[in-house]
Amino acid sequence: MNTPAKAPLTRQQVIDRATELGIKAHRLRFFDEETLLASSAEDLHDYTQLTDVALRSIREPAEGLFIAESSKIIRRAHAAGMVPRSYLTSPKWLFDLADLIATNDAPIFIGTDAAVEALTGFHLHRGALAAMHRPEMADVGQLVAKASRIVVIEDVVDHTNIGAIFRSAAAFGVDAVLVTPRCADPLYRRSIRVSMGTVFQVPWTRIETWPAGVDTLRELGFHVAALALDEDSVAIREFAADAPERTAIVFGTEGDGLRRSTIAACDSTVMIPMSGGVDSLNVAAASAVACFALQSEPAAAL
Repeated sequence: MNTPAKAPLTRQQVIDRATELGIKAHRLRFFDEETLLASSAEDLHDYTQLTDVALRSIREPAEGLFIAESSKIIRRAHAAGMVPRSYLTSPKWLFDLADLIATNDAPIFIGTDAAVEALTGFHLHRGALAAMHRPEMADVGQLVAKASRIVVIEDVVDHTNIGAIFRSAAAFGVDAVLVTPRCADPLYRRSIRVSMGTVFQVPWTRIETWPAGVDTLRELGFHVAALALDEDSVAIREFAADAPERTAIVFGTEGDGLRRSTIAACDSTVMIPMSGGVDSLNVAAASAVACFALQSEPAAAL
């Protein structure tokens, strides 16, 4: 026997339940396809055209926001001290985040599934979205002042790879991540999702001049190592066995790798030895290997 589907909650039922959970009724903003089309939806501007990567990559930094997707990511953003601008969800998912939502006064937009999809451009199946205030970029010197292991990402434009690098950095104890001016945004929705929210966990900022920034890192006390295939490259295990106390390792683009000028500017060049006719790894996979090798404790055991 099929179990009958539960009837959707009415607006009044949502309001009553939200009030019971400490969410003030005036924060709830309901919309459906008809009201969405009938108005300018100015209040919902943060959530429009989310699938347009080029547009959102420009808009979000310029407008001082980023989008956190899914209940888990929103929780991690909150835990890291990120400040919400608003939330977007459907009635069936609202109460999954009620304990967090009740702690602030940000507006809560509640739409039908069809209206949310029409607004954002995709079917929201991970619970909720939150528009968050983008934190100010930290000064490089302040960010790495107490760091011993840092990662520099040069010109990587694939958001999936950016997220994966951050996840490896978090997993293997990297103290900070620096991204070059042409690198993709670590706070883009897909980067955050692939990183499993670790982009909120690992301190990061942009290094504004590059590869001249190699000199800045050296002045801050770092030995800067380029991960690249070069005639002078040292195997990562050999380098890690006696790595300088403060080491910055630089990863390059998905296709061409590091710029020749970057390699020339670095203090040393390291590589991951390959077998089976494989000449290189994807930058995300390479970052996992290198970050693991450079852990202070396990490095010698690799």
